[in-house]
Amino acid sequence: MQRHHFLLGFALLATMAFKDHAGSHMPAAQAGGALFNGKDLTGWDTYLAPPADSTGKRVSDEPIGLNKDPHHVFSVVHDGDLNMIRISGEDVGGLISKKAYADYHLRVLFKWGTLTWGQKKGKKKDSGLLYHSVGPYGADWGAWMRSHEFQVQQGDCGDYWGCAGGTAEIPAVKRADSEYVYKLSGQLFSFRADNAIGRHCIKSSDAEKPVGEWNTLDLYCHGDTSVQVVNGVMVMMLYHLGQVDNGKVKPLTRGRIQLQSEGAEVFYRGIHISSIDQIPDFFLHVSE
Repeated sequence: MQRHHFLLGFALLATMAFKDHAGSHMPAAQAGGALFNGKDLTGWDTYLAPPADSTGKRVSDEPIGLNKDPHHVFSVVHDGDLNMIRISGEDVGGLISKKAYADYHLRVLFKWGTLTWGQKKGKKKDSGLLYHSVGPYGADWGAWMRSHEFQVQQGDCGDYWGCAGGTAEIPAVKRADSEYVYKLSGQLFSFRADNAIGRHCIKSSDAEKPVGEWNTLDLYCHGDTSVQVVNGVMVMMLYHLGQVDNGKVKPLTRGRIQLQSEGAEVFYRGIHISSIDQIPDFFLHVSE
């Protein structure tokens, strides 16, 4: 019970800092390493799930696999002075950092393209930023590694999904029979695939920009806590990041980074990471 009260107090202070969408007061980005060199996909692997037809139905049980990309789903393109990663979305899978990371601030810029494919044809454009990725390729839906997902989907940017056993404790309120929404004063729930609550928590507010405009995602991870920020608005704080094995939870606080290909064209750039030794004071010391 004491842990629950501490966590809610921590969330209360952090959320008050954002209640006026005060992005201009966000912690300044620290100098760090570029995960995208602006030229090619050096430093990244690709993995693609089994191929599917035009309706999204899989036509084989065999994955396209590691570093095989027959349809050039992942490429580097140029728009004026900007070099960016293009993910076409034609095949389902991910672009995966070769290195694993812990205790960091990650900043990623993205914008939507125009194309959609398969089951996503004409629907919400969908991608995702998956962090602390570990274990076998294709563990989640034959496409992604075990991880925590910072959702990147039209209207849903900032949601949480636990992938292939990823789990987190998040303060939330129940909105419908199967929907839970992040709320600082809510009950602390464990989001995981093997319980009745499930593995999905909805972000607190919609901070995404219109299609065609660049969005900025900031992800702060330290220890077993993470903070998900969309365009300067904190939309979720997560605690006790873990993974479920044989019904038991153990920490999941370090791993690779995945950018999803999930049926929609999306562009990424400005991918930078820097080490942090704590969640920034900005999230901890704010008066109402």
